[in-house]
Amino acid sequence: MNNPHAASVSNRPRALAAGSPHFVPQSGEAATATPRLQARGLRKSYRKGQVEIPVLKGVDFNVQPGEFVSIIGASGSGKSTLLHLLGLLDGPDAGEIRFDGGRIDDLPVRRRDLIRNQQFGMIFQFYHLLPELSTLENVLAPQMIAAGAWSFLRSRARLAQEARDLLGMVGLGHRLKHRPRELSGGEMQRAAIARALIMRPQVLLADEPTGNLDRATGLEILRILRTLNAQENLTIVMVTHDLAIAEEADRIVRLCEGGVEKA
Repeated sequence: MNNPHAASVSNRPRALAAGSPHFVPQSGEAATATPRLQARGLRKSYRKGQVEIPVLKGVDFNVQPGEFVSIIGASGSGKSTLLHLLGLLDGPDAGEIRFDGGRIDDLPVRRRDLIRNQQFGMIFQFYHLLPELSTLENVLAPQMIAAGAWSFLRSRARLAQEARDLLGMVGLGHRLKHRPRELSGGEMQRAAIARALIMRPQVLLADEPTGNLDRATGLEILRILRTLNAQENLTIVMVTHDLAIAEEADRIVRLCEGGVEKA
């Protein structure tokens, strides 16, 4: 991406930088490398009145460091449910989730919160920007939560510059003081991407990031994600209903009847 801030963002330290841009596992590599994310036998059901509705019925799959994976499937197949489990927004009924080899779904709440805040970045279809905050303040929100008021105030100038760099990278350097109601859908999603990156995550989880956007804007958002994956070796797991969008990833995982469809 041709912008003056790309180098400052790309030079951020990143642990376990295995993998490469446009990651393609070589023969035997998937069996020997430690996956960045693993789902093992994940099961999840929901109740509607007296009826239990099974959604995931034993999902197994791995995501390698630096890989860009799309998850697709019919409506109700459990795509978003799976992403929420991977991101520790919900817990499985059975099975386990591993991050860099260690199980994380059974950790104490405080440790799960820290992983979600510091290791995972999340992008949602409906943006979830706080309406009373400016674009810059929305991007800084995870830092405010992580640092606490006093520590954040002491580091505010440095952190604000990092947020401005990220907003410049996604093309919003001119929208720092605007509130969400003053932004277009594409601009709000760009702000959400910058917010997801402010904590320098190892994994970016994106739930229908182009679902509310027109085709041209959606492709531009996808280009930003692809650039982040290629330039920073950022591991990305993206849920989408759009096969054309999904095919831009390194690999597609299809959910069918509560499990991963075999190739």
